[in-house]
Amino acid sequence: MRQAQWQAARRSGVITLALAGAFALSACHHNDEAPAPQATDIPEGVIGNMRAVAAVENQYATPVKDRVATLGLLNKRNNQVQDIVLKSGEARRIGNVVVKLATCEKSLPWERPPEMGAFVQLFVEERASVRDWLAWHKVFSGWLFKNAPSLNVVQHPVYDVWVKDCAMKFPGEEENPADAAAFSKALKAAGSDSAASDEPAPVAAPPGPGEADAGEADAPH
Repeated sequence: MRQAQWQAARRSGVITLALAGAFALSACHHNDEAPAPQATDIPEGVIGNMRAVAAVENQYATPVKDRVATLGLLNKRNNQVQDIVLKSGEARRIGNVVVKLATCEKSLPWERPPEMGAFVQLFVEERASVRDWLAWHKVFSGWLFKNAPSLNVVQHPVYDVWVKDCAMKFPGEEENPADAAAFSKALKAAGSDSAASDEPAPVAAPPGPGEADAGEADAPH
């Protein structure tokens, strides 16, 4: 009788161990799965703090809504740099950072030195102090310039943003430099008749062979 009870208990223990092993394997398999994707939606608190910037349209350039800027984003913790391509008015979340592009602009083709800039807003999810909860803070809002970065700097201990390109065009930029220069000259003179006076008067073609002799023969003596 005791032997039968011992065998039954032994079988029960084996089953228990098998079930425990199965649960352990299941847990290991679950841990090996890829982590859930990080949320990339813009938090409501950030949307409410985004500043609306009224951009000035240029009738000769690409409309503001069609301009596209390329921004560089640096994470100083891991020294990771990535490019962010945004259209005017678009915002993008990358981890605990939100970058918004209000608009971008570049100088006229004939202006020297050339310059391009973008109005950028940067939001970071961080603690104001070690005792505070994580919250979204606007750490920068203003113009950034490619060739003059010192005019406005993103002052943050972890993140930095700068302008790399502004995709917009003025008429004539796709042509050769001579055509662009001619266009800029005509554009400056738009609305006046001075452009017409810059064109040289047509020069008469020289007489062909025999035409000069014929003219002399017909001339009165």
